[in-house]
Order: sequence, then C-alpha cells, then structure tokens
Amino acid sequence: MTVASHVWPGYAFMFLARDEGWLDTSRVQLVETRSATASLEALARHEVVAAALTLDEVLRARDQGLPLTIVLVFDVSVGADVVLARPAISSLTDLRGVRIGVEEGALGGVILAHLLRHAGLEADEVVRVPLRVDQHLEAWQRGTIDALITYEPVTSALLAQDAHILFDSRRIPDTIFDVLAVHRDWLEVHRKAIAHLVAVHFRGLHALQRNPGDTAFRLARHLGLPGQAVMSVYRGLSLPGIDANRSYLDPRDSRLLNAAGRVSDVLLQAGQLRGPASLTELVTPRFLPSGVRP
Repeated sequence: MTVASHVWPGYAFMFLARDEGWLDTSRVQLVETRSATASLEALARHEVVAAALTLDEVLRARDQGLPLTIVLVFDVSVGADVVLARPAISSLTDLRGVRIGVEEGALGGVILAHLLRHAGLEADEVVRVPLRVDQHLEAWQRGTIDALITYEPVTSALLAQDAHILFDSRRIPDTIFDVLAVHRDWLEVHRKAIAHLVAVHFRGLHALQRNPGDTAFRLARHLGLPGQAVMSVYRGLSLPGIDANRSYLDPRDSRLLNAAGRVSDVLLQAGQLRGPASLTELVTPRFLPSGVRP
C-alpha cells in the first residue's frame, strides 16, 4: 500500500515507525511529498492509494471524484495552524489590502475563509498569493508576502525572524482535522496493511507519551527541527488515542461527520465545492486496534 504524506508533526509517527523498524515496508510504502497539494495530485494520478490530509482536503478530493474514506484521525489542530504577519500588521483589520500567502487547494483556503470572516473583510479586500508549503520560507524571506497561512516547521523558523502570530486555529475549534484517507476501492484489498499502519502510528504516539525526551529527538530529523524544539510543536495539537478515534470515526454518531458538515458549508460558501459534501462512507473505525490504548 502506497501512502503519500508531507512533513507535519501529526503525520510523523508513521515515519518514526518506519525509522524504528516497526513498519513492515514490504506491506506499506510511505511516499514523502513536498506539500498537501502534491499528495492530492499523487492520489489523483493513482500513484498512491492513500494520503495524510486535512478533513477539508478530503472533502474537496471527494467532490472531484476521488472516493476517499477516513480510517484514522492523526490530530486535531488547537493552535498549530497559524496566520503569521509582519510587525506592522498588529490586528486583523490591518489585513485590508495586504498580500497573504496561502496554499489555495489545501487547508489554507479554509483558514483564509475563517480569517476574513473574523476580520470582517471580503475576499477581494486582500491579495491572495498562491504558495505551496515548500515555498513559504522563501516567499517570506524575499518579501513577496505580508502575511502567511502556515504551520510547523515553517512557523518556528519564521517566528525566529520577524513574524508574529496574528490568528490561529484556537479561534476555529473542531475544524481542522488531520486524517489518513484511503481510496475506497482499495480498502478491502489493503485491509491488513491499513490496520498495520494504524497500529504502528499508535505505537509511535505511545512512545512520545511514555518517553517524550527520547522520542522527540528521534522525530527531529524527519521534522527538520532541533530535538529540543520538537515538543513545542505538539502543543498546538490534540493527539487522539484509540478510544477518541473510535468516537470520531463512528459512522452512526461521529464527531468527525458533524465537523465535516460545518466544513462543507465553509467550502461551499468559498466556492471550493460544487455542492454540499456527501458524508456517505466518509469514515470507518474498522481498522482501529481493538481494546483501549493511549
């Protein structure tokens, strides 16, 4: 089973499992991409059968004909996704007329919609600068943007320069979910591989909870951060264990389905969906390990 993923703290436990030898690479191949946009493109070209994405990205892909089903919630953003600004921009109202870097086809579009609503601005009152996440640092350093919708490890790098946080995902709770989505046609074919990948993700999460110091240094290389900086990037994330995942993925009364309905409304208003998102077969808990674990 091929799985696309870009660098993000919530996805890192899969790569920790690979590096520690817990992941059976004859069953699961992790394909590292530069951005969520690249992961979505790999799915569309059928180069991979699964990807680590945000909930809104899954809804957009399904709207474009990719029948994806969510089998795991990696994390919920509670401050990890941010809008950074130059020192001269001190409030949301200062955003009128400024250049905002955003990954349009990915999560950035959803955050921008919420940002504009909180700022009381219309879409045509800011200048959108389309940027993949791998272009964020260079665009900031070249001075081609005034504000930027981004996340770790870019956030830490720019906060060490002249950026400050103007807005973050704490203002939009239960909106940004990072998930593992699998093409529905391959769920049964790869059922053992999916269950294996989900299980080793939880093994990595448990390692961080049990021995955070050592595990942080093991995660550092993949995240491109110093070992001592790793734990700080997880402060803006809620990392659900197996029981919490079961609650999120229960198709009868799913917290994730409720969130998907709200995100669908935002995407529809922003013109990013052709119609209200179908929630049929969006989630399944069938690949979660049995029993109670961290």
